[in-house]
Amino acid sequence: MPAHARDQIRIECDVAPRHLTILECRPPWREDFGPEWTRFPIARLRYTKTSKPWSLRWRDRNLRFHEYDRVAPSAQPSASPARPRGELVERGDDLA
Repeated sequence: MPAHARDQIRIECDVAPRHLTILECRPPWREDFGPEWTRFPIARLRYTKTSKPWSLRWRDRNLRFHEYDRVAPSAQPSASPARPRGELVERGDDLA
């Protein structure tokens, strides 16, 4: 998060036994709402115990999560950026 935005937004993660929920947090926009920041779920990493992969899920306007089908489920997190399914990797792409 850029330093100039840290008082306006932060990203947090809630941990549960089978998923991690990524939250966008914002400071109170009205004093009468109190000092608590709002926490808004934006994505979820879900673990499937039987087959062992993690899958990325996105949240819709009805607060329901759906599988993000542009990234294949993975048994192990990767340090490199996610690539859409079927996208070819050019030599040196991960070096930038």
